[in-house]
Amino acid sequence: MRILTTVLLMFSLAATSVIAEEPTGTEDGVPETLGFVEWVVMKDTRLRLKARLDTGAKTSSLHAVNVEEFTRNEERWVSFEIPLGDHEDQPTEGEFKHDDVVIVLERPVRRTVLIKRKGAPSQRRYVVDLEFCIAGTMHTTQFSLTDRGKFSYPVLLGRRFMRDDNILVDSSDGFIASKECEYSTLEELAAEEQVRVGQ
Repeated sequence: MRILTTVLLMFSLAATSVIAEEPTGTEDGVPETLGFVEWVVMKDTRLRLKARLDTGAKTSSLHAVNVEEFTRNEERWVSFEIPLGDHEDQPTEGEFKHDDVVIVLERPVRRTVLIKRKGAPSQRRYVVDLEFCIAGTMHTTQFSLTDRGKFSYPVLLGRRFMRDDNILVDSSDGFIASKECEYSTLEELAAEEQVRVGQ
């Protein structure tokens, strides 16, 4: 019987741990160079995901399913799920299968965008602000929420992130970041959810 473990983290809750405290960019203003693919870790969950840095996209995007809008304090919010079985990037100790764990998040809606797709109907997507760590440094940028289950990378980082955080991309190599971000294992994510449910 399939066990579905959900990790529900509210935007209004403070992060339980700090992944990185270093300021963005370099002290002398020199752009930081990253590979065309790098690891990112989402702040509140410490969920590790593979990200492609794409200069052809303005807004970053995140793999999300079951995206639903709701109202909180007369403001537009959205809930969405990140099924870990779609991209098995989270390190595991073998106690759980990736298909057993689903991350559930809620965030205020920053805006919506209309995406024109070649050979397919246009698609309206929600955009939210999310904090993440890459190369040992915390960043915040806008992410559109879309089903990227059929793509190799659950996260796409666009030009807005690169421009705002002074990032250059080395298109010839990947995973060149000199620093890492702290992340949780699949089992630690499940344990955190068990503690939350028991409270």
